[in-house]
Amino acid sequence: MAKKSVEVQVLDSDFSLFLRESITYEIKMESRSKSKLRSFVMICIFLALSGIIYFGYFCSEQVCALTTQKPTWTDWTLKFPIQDNLGKPLSIHSNPINSKATNPGLSYDDVLNDNFQFDMNAHDVMVFLHIQKTGGTSFGRHLVQDLDLQRPCSCHRKRKRCYCFRPNRNENWLFSRYSTGWKCGLHADWTELTSCVDSELDKNEGDSVKRRYFYMTLLREPISRYLSEFRHVQRGATWRNSRHWCGGRAASGAELPACYQGATWQGVTLDQFAACPHNLAANRQTRMMADLALVGCYNTSYMQPAERNRVMLASAKRNLASMAFFALTEHQKVGQYVFEETFNLRFAVPFEQHNATYSSLTLSTLRPDQVQTIRKLNALDLELYYFALKLMNRRFEKLKARDPHFAERFSHLGELPGRGASEFNWDQFVEDTTLSAKNT
Repeated sequence: MAKKSVEVQVLDSDFSLFLRESITYEIKMESRSKSKLRSFVMICIFLALSGIIYFGYFCSEQVCALTTQKPTWTDWTLKFPIQDNLGKPLSIHSNPINSKATNPGLSYDDVLNDNFQFDMNAHDVMVFLHIQKTGGTSFGRHLVQDLDLQRPCSCHRKRKRCYCFRPNRNENWLFSRYSTGWKCGLHADWTELTSCVDSELDKNEGDSVKRRYFYMTLLREPISRYLSEFRHVQRGATWRNSRHWCGGRAASGAELPACYQGATWQGVTLDQFAACPHNLAANRQTRMMADLALVGCYNTSYMQPAERNRVMLASAKRNLASMAFFALTEHQKVGQYVFEETFNLRFAVPFEQHNATYSSLTLSTLRPDQVQTIRKLNALDLELYYFALKLMNRRFEKLKARDPHFAERFSHLGELPGRGASEFNWDQFVEDTTLSAKNT
């Protein structure tokens, strides 16, 4: 994954020294030799300048690089500007060269939010990126149980699986834990999903179809999410079956050493949990949202830690903005409205807001130094969350401004005839998938 760039430096002092020595030499030469040498020097200077111009402006980096230099933060952001992709398909993958291109159907530049519509009857697919302890269990169940669809998902409680087929054929329109299982790995991240979803759907449906993918995820306030994961692990939960797939292989044991001995980390204290340098709970949301191929996957020696963090955070922001939909756990009602207006689909129940959670109770018992440690461990997630909050507000205001019936719509979310409300608490479940993914 070596990255090369062109770096050619020409110092004025070098030219001065060269010319001064040339002039001294010319004085000692005979007049005939002077003329020949002068011509030779001029030719050399002309060739040198021509070479500098060629190397600096015309020769590609991959062919003519003189030095190896890792990308700087400025270089990376210039190449990958952040643009909001509200309601549009995700068209980028971890490896654009090798991945199968999706068929947009329409020109993305021509698809305006005012007339955009998710096409359930075509080959549009929603892909849910489920980050641990963000409320994904509740949202995932809403997707398969509570959407008002022409052909509702058929759920089987014992299997913990639902068949979410299109109205006109048995083809999945939803790729999520409850509809297709963990096909790309337990709690697959952005890097895993974008390199896996297409081939898995082809295998599942026995046909190679060009699809439009609409990625979605939930983010949660990082301190609360971290404490929620701590309590989950403290109760004995693990994600040992996660693949951590990147760059064509799973992360090695040397790249991701275990933080504990034995089957679980049950009974771990918060100080022990925070002290493990390999604990993936720290900045989990940023890591799971970033294209890890840009930072050498899980090989932390690929670039300096500070540069790795900057690139990973920038990638996570860019990928979040590229998603058709995302929501924040602390703003359930806004998230429901943005989803419904984005996809022109309605939930038959209102989303419930649970502000008093186990993690909030845990936070109130912490020492100041513990809070400071957790904030430091999740500095990237905190910045990503503030970025997401601003982006969510911008999307919400944009959809609100074009809705002439906003006040009525917003006050009656989830009120559809014949359907009752059901509540989910994202902190109350100890998921079976944290122990095993074999039967999911």
